[in-house]
Parts: sequence; structure tokens; C-alpha cells
Amino acid sequence: MKIIADNTVPYLKGILEPVADVSYLDSGDFTAANVREADALIVRSIDKCTRELLEGSRVRLITTATIGYDHIDTRYCDEAGIVWKNAPGCNAASVGQYVLSSLISVALRKGEDLRGKTIGIVGVGHVGSIVAAHCETMGMRVLRNDPPRAEKEGGKGFVSLDTIAREADIVTLHVPLTKEGRFATYHLADREFFDKLERKPWFVNSCRGAVHDTHALLQARRDGKISELIIDCWENEPDIHPDVLALASVATPHIAGFSADGKANGTRACLENIERFFGIKIEKMKEVMPPAPANPEIDLDAFVERRVEKAILHSFHPEDIDSRLRATPDRFEWFRAHYDHPREYPAYRVVHATPQERSLLEKLGFNLSAANAR
Repeated sequence: MKIIADNTVPYLKGILEPVADVSYLDSGDFTAANVREADALIVRSIDKCTRELLEGSRVRLITTATIGYDHIDTRYCDEAGIVWKNAPGCNAASVGQYVLSSLISVALRKGEDLRGKTIGIVGVGHVGSIVAAHCETMGMRVLRNDPPRAEKEGGKGFVSLDTIAREADIVTLHVPLTKEGRFATYHLADREFFDKLERKPWFVNSCRGAVHDTHALLQARRDGKISELIIDCWENEPDIHPDVLALASVATPHIAGFSADGKANGTRACLENIERFFGIKIEKMKEVMPPAPANPEIDLDAFVERRVEKAILHSFHPEDIDSRLRATPDRFEWFRAHYDHPREYPAYRVVHATPQERSLLEKLGFNLSAANAR
């Protein structure tokens, strides 16, 4: 069996070699000639799996180490009998961590508290549900908007976009990018949506760039319809709009889902898809494990105030990657390919927590040391 894999899929090298002939390619080397003899492709969102790439090949399976799959021409694959699989939920916790840290970063800069703010979550699937849980843990009021779920489950617990536009202090997007159908999300956040915003909310996009209309977003930011902009996903990336970069409070190169844990989850999902499709056993899958963080212990006594918020920022703080992107935005893809993937909350042990701090941090997923509790 021959497998072609993107060479930036983490923790993969050496895992499949006992059962397959594996070649690792740069994204730019995913060409029709190079994949023609492959039985399976392991890809990331940057690898465009189009008719032009696949036609005439012997590819039978495409498995992507990502939640999103808009880089795969699913219609052509279905017509050609090529099975495609994504990795739903693999980086949901990572995006939740990114959103919470980014909100805390802005709140601390403004001297504000997240507690008591109302956040409108557009899309309450794997990611949106984790964001909702984190925000409720931090004492925020959560509004949930998810028309497909509301139609399936009933409207209780969900609100309209108009309600979010009217009541939310923060709006965050967590939907897939779809251009067709009743629930299409392309340019969901358009001029009409931004014009309805009443509370000058913070606006967060960490799902897909084209879910917002860039020109409408810029106008809304300039007009003060939104007061803070946290943006990880950009229209037309990697060619990001310089005015959006300049006006953003937090700007990152599509790395919200790039925790080491999320990457390992995505890689394992690809391997599991290969196991099921080809009926084989990948014995080395258990070796797909991220390294321990450089500083796994968080001592709350090191912080004078906002101890919980600073513990969260210890696990991930957007300021470093933000400053590097602003300095050299043309290196957008380089930053993605060479990102130092952070670990998620369970990789950290917190000491010297009060009972109240302990309860909150445990809900988020941190490990708490009983021996060093207050």
C-alpha cells in the first residue's frame, strides 16, 4: 500500500512505515503526477484535493487531519468513488482554549472582567459547545445560535442571530464553511448582520475566514459597530488584508486549532480511518503522543491578581504569535508550518489554588495538586 502524506502532519513519521510505503510531501508538491500511484492521502487544510489532482489516480481514500474539509472536492470524490474522511472534534478543545485566552487577553488589556458579559456563540457543535462550557465556567451568560441543531432538536436553548445581534457583548463564530443549502455560512457575518449589532460587541472568527465578509467587517470596525476584533481565520488567506490586521485586537495565522493535543488527535483520526478502510492494524498508533510542556507546573502564588486568568494564559497566550504575524504578515504559512504547538489544560498541574480557584480550574480541565492546595 502506498500512502502520500503532508510532511507537516505531526507525530506521523515512523508510525505507518511498518505497514505501508509512505512518502512525505510539501503542500506545493501535491501534484497529479506525485499522487497518481497513491492508495491513500493524508492531508491538511492547505492541501487542495481537487479533480485536477485526483483524476486518473488510484487514490481510494483521502483522510484529513482537520475538522474542516472544504479543501476537498467532496462532490468529485463522491462521483469518482473516492472515500474522504475528516477528523470531527479533533481540535475542538484547542479552539476553546484559543478563544478563552484571547478573550482574557483583551479583557485584561481593557481592565475588564469577563464575568457577567453575554457571549453569542454562532455554531454550537464540537467547538462551540466547548467554548460555551468555558464561558459559563468563567461566569458569562451564553446565547447559542445553531439553526440546524434547533431544527433537529427543537428551538429550546437556541436563539436567533437577531437576538445575538441585540444582546451580545461578544460574538464568536464556530460554523463550517458551506456555500450551498438552507444553512449556508458563506458571508454569514455580512453588512446586514453587522448593522444590527447594538452593544458594540467584540467579534471573534476562529472557524473559517469566508464566514465573514471582509469589507463588511472592516466597515463595522471603522464605524464602531464592533469594538474589538479577534481574528484567526481570514478571507483569502494566506493573503491577509492589511487593514484587518491593523484594526485587530488579536491577530493570528489560523492556529487556533493547533494545540499539540489537537494535532495528535487529528493524526490518530487519520490512522484510524486508514485502519478501518484497509482492514489493517497500525501497532505504533499508541506512539502518537505530544511532548510534555516546557513548564507543566503553574504556581498561582506567582501571580498577584487575576490568578485564574493568568493560569489560563500560561497554557496559551496569543501575544507572541500575534506580534510575529504583525511584523511579517507575508510569512503567514511559514508561521503555521513552524508553529510551536501549545499543550492543552490537562497537561498542566496547578498548585496553591484556593477552593474557589480549584473548582473553576478543574472544570476547565487543569490538574490540581491536593498537596499544595490552600
